[in-house]
Amino acid sequence: MKTFSKSPSEKEFAEISCGLCGSSRYRRIWKSGGIPFVKCRSCGLVYQNPQPVQEQLLGRYDEEYFDYEKENEANFLNLMKLGLRDVGFFGREAQIRASAEALGRTASFLDIGCATGALIEYLGSSGWNAEGVEVCAPSARFGIEEKGLNIHIGTLEAAGFPDSSFDVVHCSHLIEHLTDPDAFIAETARILRPGGIVIIVTPDISGFQALLFRGGWRSAINDHMHLFSKKTLSKLLRKHGFVIQKSVSWGGLAAGTAPKLLKSAADRIVKPLGAGDVVCIMGMI
Repeated sequence: MKTFSKSPSEKEFAEISCGLCGSSRYRRIWKSGGIPFVKCRSCGLVYQNPQPVQEQLLGRYDEEYFDYEKENEANFLNLMKLGLRDVGFFGREAQIRASAEALGRTASFLDIGCATGALIEYLGSSGWNAEGVEVCAPSARFGIEEKGLNIHIGTLEAAGFPDSSFDVVHCSHLIEHLTDPDAFIAETARILRPGGIVIIVTPDISGFQALLFRGGWRSAINDHMHLFSKKTLSKLLRKHGFVIQKSVSWGGLAAGTAPKLLKSAADRIVKPLGAGDVVCIMGMI
């Protein structure tokens, strides 16, 4: 069972080095749907190699992608709220907002890959100064025009936020789509205020489902340039000065891959073991 993915139409591909440690030494592990995935021999990061250049890759996020995001808007918002709860964000929310108010400002939250803006709309209604970044222009325009939200169309780097702009930066199922996750985390660190937190949700290649299905894993798809484990994502965050505060995972078996009772049991088992299909990590700068 795969997540949303489009057949590659790019004409230009590039051989790349590891997006975590920079090594050019790797071994091939899967060819999923014709897409080659390799594993860095130095740090263990898994990534597509070769992979499309970013300028062409961004063309995948079009009207069809907007339709997918719009159709699943309510479900995605619910999943993001559950992830934020599990990682402890809501338990810290009052403290973050009070600290900002003591300095005469409103606490700020940036959702990168915000789609139609459901999360920033939700947080904005509860008192946050919430903004978004989204490369899918139709999705972003929907949030801007239909909801009146502050969404920057394009990549995080292109948004050009000033240093120390935000108290919280969040991205859910975004970092695996990037061609340069190292530059992305560096930019995230730059725009966070001292003591600010980043919350990242991404498929976990060290989870039970990935180990079971391997190249048939639902996240081994065309649109995922990098596949992180809890270990490699934590290492990338630490590289840029983050201290890991908490990590959680969830998802034992995907719907449709097993009977409901078995799926339910697997979901309960993997969470305390940290072996879920998805990992959520919170770090502080």
